[in-house]
Amino acid sequence: MHANDPTDLIHEKALWMRRRAFQMVYEARLGHPGGDFSAIDIMATLYFGVMQYDATRPDWAERDRFIMSKGHATGALYTALCAAGYFPEDWLPTYMQPRSMLNGHPNRNYLPGVETNTGPLGHGFPVALGIAIAGQMSGQDFRTFVLTGDGEQQEGSNWEAALNAGHRKLENLTLIIDRNRLQQGAGTEETIGLDPLDDKYRAFGWHVEMVDGHDVAALHRLLSASAKGRGKPLCVIANTVKGKGVSFMENKASWHHGVPDAAQFAQAMEELV
Repeated sequence: MHANDPTDLIHEKALWMRRRAFQMVYEARLGHPGGDFSAIDIMATLYFGVMQYDATRPDWAERDRFIMSKGHATGALYTALCAAGYFPEDWLPTYMQPRSMLNGHPNRNYLPGVETNTGPLGHGFPVALGIAIAGQMSGQDFRTFVLTGDGEQQEGSNWEAALNAGHRKLENLTLIIDRNRLQQGAGTEETIGLDPLDDKYRAFGWHVEMVDGHDVAALHRLLSASAKGRGKPLCVIANTVKGKGVSFMENKASWHHGVPDAAQFAQAMEELV
């Protein structure tokens, strides 16, 4: 599915995803562009450099599984699935429209490539845990990747999943935390402090790596490395910038669910080149 060094392809796809995701939000007058943009480099790396899948066979038994636990970041997820070939580009303008398959939160009953419905925070990680346990029990080689927001780490269900995964030594499970340090309305550390997040996961029996979540070469090296023999689940704390790539959005909590006006949209398109 991918070359040995797909960095150029990942950059190309990430740029396309940012432009299309922002256009979707602009046209729908709804969305979560700040969190989309902090996650897009991670998503592009997974879909165009790491995961094994076949978009013509969404239910292929040996596919790697991806779950977007921060289910509001559908701009990032839908553009990734579209670019990967799961559905045509002309579906994107229907984003959040009545009867659209591109809901505000992903729905596996509507859209190929969506493994489970997410939206309520703290649900995706436990589902990913169950999928990884099933893979371990059946002896299958697929990997399970789950992306959570950092504010989402405040949900107790995540810590139940983390404890279970460490106990079961699920080396086939990779948790990626989009660590942009902002959630709806405020910073994570002033809402419910998370640091030291890395030490918490180590204490739960995880192998932990910290990475620049916008360095796709570093992301690719880390996420594509074989999990065989590690004996632990992998937690990747990806340090990111909310709204990455657009100057007036970066590190602004207001862009958690901000919608651009015409001038802002035009400026963003000029910057996203």
